[in-house]
Amino acid sequence: MNLVFREVDRARFEEVHSGAKQIETRAATPKYRSVKVGDTLTFSCGSDTFTKKVGRIYHWAGPEAMLKEVELKRVMPDLDTIEQVKSRYASYPGAITAFLQMIVGF
Repeated sequence: MNLVFREVDRARFEEVHSGAKQIETRAATPKYRSVKVGDTLTFSCGSDTFTKKVGRIYHWAGPEAMLKEVELKRVMPDLDTIEQVKSRYASYPGAITAFLQMIVGF
């Protein structure tokens, strides 16, 4: 599966690539519900790509539930508060209402 990052989100792409961002989050749509532990994901932004294996999958109702289980810096290493997390999610096209979280590779 290919996970595409918009050019405006290149910093997030680079965080995943470097390992600073250990958890990539995607809305729990049917497309992403098909992802399984052990799958190889291709991350792309413009012409740049890399791959990682899915090590674990989480499902949460929203950011509050997510942050009760995982450390914020593993998901959004550049943010510090739940308010910032909510603001970032709200900025994405088709604001996320259902969550699918994937820990990739590590």
